[in-house]
Amino acid sequence: MPGQHASERKRRSLWPWLVPLAALLAGVLFSSSIRASQGADLRSTVTGLPDLIREGANRNRTVAQQVDALRAEVEALTRAAAPGSDAVKELKARGDVIALAAGRVPVKGPAVRVTLRDSTLDPGNLPPGRSLDDIIVHQQDVQAVVNALWLGGAEAMLLQDQRVISTSAVRCVGNTLILQGRVYSPPYVITAIGDQDALTAALDRDPVIAIYQEYVQAVGLGYEVARVGEASFPAYSGSIVPAHARVPL
Repeated sequence: MPGQHASERKRRSLWPWLVPLAALLAGVLFSSSIRASQGADLRSTVTGLPDLIREGANRNRTVAQQVDALRAEVEALTRAAAPGSDAVKELKARGDVIALAAGRVPVKGPAVRVTLRDSTLDPGNLPPGRSLDDIIVHQQDVQAVVNALWLGGAEAMLLQDQRVISTSAVRCVGNTLILQGRVYSPPYVITAIGDQDALTAALDRDPVIAIYQEYVQAVGLGYEVARVGEASFPAYSGSIVPAHARVPL
């Protein structure tokens, strides 16, 4: 019997420890619940859902009204700017014409091609009274053809393989031509796009070209005029800003 009493004493002695432990666990669970709810009712999101829906609907309605107002403002501004767009179109059309005159755009059309060649005469067997200068093409000869074609209404011009404009400088050193930093030897080819009848007529009536043709007959300088069915010119690549200007007196 003494052993039995000792066992009962041991079982009864566990209860004082179990009761505080249970209280501690309950406190921990309660504290976790408070932190999760942020101090509010955990079911408040369910009970407030209709209010959230109404608030969202009102906000969407307000935004839709703002969109309608902005769209109406854009349409009004577009109508008010309509006359301005016509002015812009007119300016663009004028700019396109200027760009064509300045050679800034590629062109294509019927053309007249003029070819100038040095004479094939042997410099050691020149006719009496003739010199070496008489049997080569000079700067003034090339310039005369260029000027005549411009006067004949040329819309665009190509000298050798380069696009030229009315202010392009033609320079010759000996029997070589210098154009926009590049050097060319004869034959010299000048091609102009425009009315072919007007261009050829301008060549025929030019007095400087008439003198050149006298040398064609006398010493065999080359001069050929041909009509080109379709020619394509690249855009002018040089500068269109004058480096020097002079006021006529």
